[in-house]
Amino acid sequence: MLARHKLDNLLDRFSEIEHMMSANPDPDAYVKLSREYAGLEPLVANIRALLKAEGDLAGAQALIDDPEIDAEMRELAEMERDELAGRVEVLTQDVQIGLLPKDEADSNDAILEVRAGTGGDEAALFAGDLFRMYQRFAELQRWKVEILSASEGEVGGYKEVIATVSGDNVFAKLKFESGVHRVQRVPATESGGRIHTSAATVAVLPQAEDVDVDVQDSDLRIDTFRASGAGGQHVNTTDSAVRITHIPTGIVVAVQDERSQHKNKARAMQLLRARIYDEERERAASERTEARRLQVGSGDRSERIRTYNYPQGRVTDHRIGLTLYKLEQIVAGEALGEVIDALTMDHQANLLASEDA
Repeated sequence: MLARHKLDNLLDRFSEIEHMMSANPDPDAYVKLSREYAGLEPLVANIRALLKAEGDLAGAQALIDDPEIDAEMRELAEMERDELAGRVEVLTQDVQIGLLPKDEADSNDAILEVRAGTGGDEAALFAGDLFRMYQRFAELQRWKVEILSASEGEVGGYKEVIATVSGDNVFAKLKFESGVHRVQRVPATESGGRIHTSAATVAVLPQAEDVDVDVQDSDLRIDTFRASGAGGQHVNTTDSAVRITHIPTGIVVAVQDERSQHKNKARAMQLLRARIYDEERERAASERTEARRLQVGSGDRSERIRTYNYPQGRVTDHRIGLTLYKLEQIVAGEALGEVIDALTMDHQANLLASEDA
């Protein structure tokens, strides 16, 4: 059952945020208020729709119970009651899901990291396939993907590629992609037709905003060096590559893709902030062991989460036992949303079960 006082409190808070945003707060306060407003808006819309539907349902029932109305009017009221009862049920479920504990980073942009694992050249090719899958999925979501750094494989693909993904609710949709992805197929370089198993690791980090992470200049050590290409040859003669060390955490990032030292430093800071933010979130999550148990999988990037079997044309997500015979459509980014939606629904179902318990 929905707690009515909780719904009333949410409606009151939403009105309060609207008032505070119209009172010209300072920029940092406005960013925080805007974020809270955006998070509450769809839930408040569902609550208002639910309250209206419940009111209409009560009105229809009152007509049915009125001994003065004729049979035709009662029949119409009964049809309306049945329709409204179904609507109330759907909206109640939507509101219950909206009331579930939120990951505060769900609305954030993300840093996507794909690295080749076991399997040599084939693993690098698979890492390239995965990255292109996410690029195509992002295009369908109208998101923007920008590569921060990339190290290409000897025969194609990537040894490692790191990119920003920007748009609406990026982290909410991609966060369950973190883990080890495994591929089973006959490599293009295999003359005997034998199936090989290779792997690539995906990490999805919420991109930190200025209000999320406070990084002091005094906590940073910044080194510059010459960018180098494949085989170690220098690709330019200036110290444009940047390595930043965050002394308190020991986190190190390096970016050398741009010829401009200023651009490389900006990209390295973007990546550093995301890794610090992710580390803080991981530490907080480890302290909430019960909440962590309810997550889809452990989120551990050493966990094998999905297998792409090319001979059988199937993709299996091992966390929820989902198998789809849509390998080509998933790798093309077109059906990846089906996997993501299934993971999200399973996560919500677990949370709802916990709330009921």
